[in-house]
Amino acid sequence: MDDQIADIAEIPVRLDIQPYMFEPLPRENPQNQQENSDESEGDEGNDEETRLQNTTWCECGSCEVMRTSIECVCCAEISLTQQICEDCNLECITQHQTFIDNCLNERVLEVSLYNYIQTEGPLDDNEPINEVFRHIAYRRFVLWVWHRLGRGNRKVLPSCVVNKIRDRFSSNSYTGFKYPQPV
Repeated sequence: MDDQIADIAEIPVRLDIQPYMFEPLPRENPQNQQENSDESEGDEGNDEETRLQNTTWCECGSCEVMRTSIECVCCAEISLTQQICEDCNLECITQHQTFIDNCLNERVLEVSLYNYIQTEGPLDDNEPINEVFRHIAYRRFVLWVWHRLGRGNRKVLPSCVVNKIRDRFSSNSYTGFKYPQPV
């Protein structure tokens, strides 16, 4: 028995583990994500210009034309939000009590802000509170619908959701949806 242990001890163990070798690779072309995502389900027959000209793509009755065609998406076009609406017999995800309580309630957003500051660091003293609450509300909506996406993974939020949050926490300018920067 001792001879077997001695033989094993003589075998050199070499692990060739490199930092970040198990991390997922960055996406090659983030603009093509839209073609493979839930948001593109209802896109048949609607070209980009049509979405920017009117709201015929809206099925919930609460959407507005957004700045870019990729942002012109209805909650009924996203399978997860559509399922939530069907389960509760609602026309629009913005009518859901969970959305109202978690994305429009200033006290709830204030508590989420403290958590955000703990994980992301302090905010600029000059940052308008409405912009901060709007950002936190978008994050809470993503958390509710998609749970955790992870850093760099982004989803286009429905127009109805974005506009309801913008109405509650208004500002002079809005950024809109942006793909993550390549790493």
